[in-house]
Amino acid sequence: MSWSGFSKVLLGLLVAIGLIAGGGFIAARIVIAKYNASPAKPIYPNDAPAAKSSNATAAKANKTAEPSSSEPAAKPLPSGATEARVTQPIGLILRDGPNGSQIGGIEYNDRVVVLETSPDGGWQKVRLPASEKEGWVKAGNIE
Repeated sequence: MSWSGFSKVLLGLLVAIGLIAGGGFIAARIVIAKYNASPAKPIYPNDAPAAKSSNATAAKANKTAEPSSSEPAAKPLPSGATEARVTQPIGLILRDGPNGSQIGGIEYNDRVVVLETSPDGGWQKVRLPASEKEGWVKAGNIE
């Protein structure tokens, strides 16, 4: 075998190894990028619809303090009710009673009105100011 033939074989092996290593590197980057992306936020049937545009949010912020005749009046707070916010980072499940079935959810840092506490102190009845929806949440997750 001549030096010319030996160098061709060696060069061919090096090119093949380079192509295999480069392809493996690219494939690994694609797989890592696919599994490293955060999933989309799930949408549940009982979620409030999101604002369609920033104009709708701006218009809502510019409304006057007086409720219009088409808006329902907010329920007055019963005695002993307090305002609070959700401190549980993953949010809370809103239930129809202590240990009841799920009727909705409350996001982290959302404001609620605490209406009452269960006799054992494990549950709190809350009202969502935006939707006037009432339900029970596990105590200790709002302040």
